[in-house]
Amino acid sequence: MADWIDTIEKLAPTVATALGSPVAGMAVGALESALGMSAQDVKATVESGKLTADQVAAIQQSELAIKAKAQELGLDFEKLAVEDRTSARNMQMNVKSWVPPFLALSVTVGFFGILVGMMTQKFATSDALMLMLGSLGTAWTGIIAFYFGSSAGSQAKDEAIHAKLNGGEPK
Repeated sequence: MADWIDTIEKLAPTVATALGSPVAGMAVGALESALGMSAQDVKATVESGKLTADQVAAIQQSELAIKAKAQELGLDFEKLAVEDRTSARNMQMNVKSWVPPFLALSVTVGFFGILVGMMTQKFATSDALMLMLGSLGTAWTGIIAFYFGSSAGSQAKDEAIHAKLNGGEPK
């Protein structure tokens, strides 16, 4: 079962980018409208891996709708996400709170502690443990993006190389 955001990213990259930005509500609304269901049902349907052709087409329609809305409003979702992280980093530098680093360390220790415990079979695998591991993994990814930057530049570089090797232009 793939992460539902990864699936959305493959079908509708602009929607997925918007989900990770300050205008996530717009992306959720586009998916809800396209599929005619609540956000929880959208997530469950995508996570099930049993999307129908009509649902895939509807998700791709949401991609077109959100691109049109973004153009109408003059939004650049990737730029908004970068500005959001920059704002958080600047706040941390100015406030110098111990809470974010403490939480980052706690999540890191918890994430890798559970991984080691599972690999050494110290913990019995359960649905609750897997849910916690997934949540900690997602949080850890956010922490790494906060402290070290996102992989958007790396992804753009990979796309440019792929396009060059295949005789096309990068996106």
